[in-house]
Formats: sequence, C-alpha cells, structure tokens
Amino acid sequence: MTFSIRFILISVILALCESALGASRTTPPAGAVIVRAGTTTAGEFSTVSKAVNSLPNDSSTRTIFIFPGTYTEQVNITRPGPLTMYNVNVKNTFGQGSQAIAISQYGTRVGLYGCGFFGFQDTVLAEQGTQVFLRGYIQGATDFIFGQRGQAYFERNTIAVSAHGCITASGRTSNDNTSYVFNDNTVVLSSGAASDTAGRIFLGRPWGDFAKVIFKNTVVNVALNTTVWSIWNVGDERTDDVFFADFNTTGSGIAGAKRASFSTLLSASQASAFSISSAVGSDFATWVDTTYLA
Repeated sequence: MTFSIRFILISVILALCESALGASRTTPPAGAVIVRAGTTTAGEFSTVSKAVNSLPNDSSTRTIFIFPGTYTEQVNITRPGPLTMYNVNVKNTFGQGSQAIAISQYGTRVGLYGCGFFGFQDTVLAEQGTQVFLRGYIQGATDFIFGQRGQAYFERNTIAVSAHGCITASGRTSNDNTSYVFNDNTVVLSSGAASDTAGRIFLGRPWGDFAKVIFKNTVVNVALNTTVWSIWNVGDERTDDVFFADFNTTGSGIAGAKRASFSTLLSASQASAFSISSAVGSDFATWVDTTYLA
C-alpha cells in the first residue's frame, strides 16, 4: 500500500507522527525526527518535506515531531503502512475560483486527530483507503469533502461552511462497500462567510451515480436549503442509485426541512447499521485512536 498526502500551508499546533503520541505531547519522544522552523541545529529539519524524505521507504514505525510554526510547502508522503497525525492545521490559501485541495488522501488506516483542513473548493479528497477524521475542523464551500473510492468516517468535527454549496460530493460509481459516514458533527458558518450562505447549503450532492453519504446526530447551526440534499446539476441529476441519508439532525439550521425525494430519513434501527465499523471495517480498534471517539 502506498500513502500520498499533499499539504499547501501547514500550521502546526503540536505534532505530526507516524505512531500515536496522544494530543498532549509538547516535547519530542525519543528517536523522533524533528522539524523546527528556521532551525540550524544539526539533525533537525526546517521543513516537513525534508523530514519525510529522510525516512526509509519501508513500513517501519517512525515519528516526525513538528514544533509549532507555519510551514509553507507541499508535502507528499508515499511510505507504505498506516499513518497517524495529530494537531496539524493544513491550509490551501488559493481561495475561490478553482479546485484547491488541502489534503489528498489515498492511504489505508489513516487516522487524523484534532487536525484542521482549510480550503474553499474540494478541501478534503478522501479518494481511497480507510481513514478517520476525529475531533477536527474542516472548512470549505464547494464539494469540500469528496472522493470516489474512500472509506471514511468523520466524528465530532466542526464542519465550517464559508459560502453556498455542498459539503460532500461522493463520486462512488458502483454498489461497493465504500461510503462516507458522519456522526456527532456540528455544521457552522465559518468566520468571514459570504453573507448569502445561509439557506443555500446542502449536506451533499452526487458526483457519482452511486454516491453514499450518511449523516447521524448532526447539529446544524446554519440554515440548510430545505431539501437538505442536492442533485448534481439540472439535466444531469445522478440521483437514481444514490444513498443520501440522515438521522437525528438537530439545530436551528434544519428547521422547515422538506427532504429531497431521493434521500432517506433514517429510523434509529436503520441508523444503527452505519457506524465506524461499517465505514472503515470491524477491525478499526486495531489502528484507530479510540480515545478520540465519543
């Protein structure tokens, strides 16, 4: 398995690591590769890319500790094996007008904990492999969580919308085992959001004909469009085989909802079938930091 991730602007709170360190660590563990902005210390690296490139291309467990700072670069991680990342903010600062991905994720058993991903269009590409986004922050406007073959689980994140558009765009093209499952997340307006955003937000639209997205226990604090879910485009709806579903959606933003006919409002028993296990596999506890789960 090869993992690839791309960053544009990295603002680090604590650490990026390839073994679980926990959210509270503020000093490097023994044996860690150290990244520190502006460093001239022998054995340390001034960029994340240089630190990543110093690692052997094998599946051995390695740790990169990044000291707080801002690192403007693009990083590609292609080492085999799982990856775990804590408390890193990744920003694509291009802004409105074109696809501008903050993270492009193709790996398997990837855990992203307390991380922030900032962009406008297509912020998070969950393209393939098993991945969890837990207790973090994701910001965008247009199809800003998207991908085709990803098995992704999102829990206890703040999802911030900065302009009208769709939160998700699932590109699933067949009735396979992939899906995006969201549980216990909160949808808000981002700081500086466009003034006409409220009422023009959708939970998702189908990039692929078999798009599959489930939102459970979501608190929506900004007004959604009353249909909640969107077609792809007029004349190219792509809704015949989609599975768009929500359960126990609360908050002021869901008031007056009249869900689209191609969507499903789940009962409690139906909703129980969609979980971290259904999204990334029943063996999740062998690689997910479960202290970040509800």
